[in-house]
Amino acid sequence: MANTNKLGIWMDHANAHLIEFTTDPMETKTLNSDFTHSVKEDTLKKSEGLMHHKEQHEEGSYYKHLGEIIRNYEAVILFGPTNAKVELFNILRADHNFEKIEIKVHNSDKMTENQQHAFVKEYFSKHATPPELKH
Repeated sequence: MANTNKLGIWMDHANAHLIEFTTDPMETKTLNSDFTHSVKEDTLKKSEGLMHHKEQHEEGSYYKHLGEIIRNYEAVILFGPTNAKVELFNILRADHNFEKIEIKVHNSDKMTENQQHAFVKEYFSKHATPPELKH
C-alpha cells in the first residue's frame, strides 16, 4: 500500500477491506480469514471442540496479519457489522507496540465499496490525528 498514515478497515470475521485515506482515488485491498464457512462445516463434522480450536487459531492468525499492517499507520478506524473489530481492537490495545497509534472503533452495517470509501474519507476529514501522535 502507498505511503500514507491513515487507514480504514471495514471488517467482519471473514474479510477485512483495507482502505488508505488519500487524495488519490482510494483503493481497497482485501485480506481474507483462512477460517471460511466450508472449513467450519468440515471441522464441525469431526468435532465441535476441534472446530472451536481451529477457529481460534485461524482468527488469531487473521488478527496478527492485520496487526502487522496496522503497525505502519498513525491512525486507524476499524468499522463493520460484527464484533470482529472490537476483538481486534482489544488485542491491539493489549500490545504496547500499538500505543502510539490512534485506533478507533465504529459500528456500521454492511457497505458497498463506494460506501466504505466515503466513510473513510468523511471520518478522516473530520477527525484529524492529534499532533502528539504524529511522527
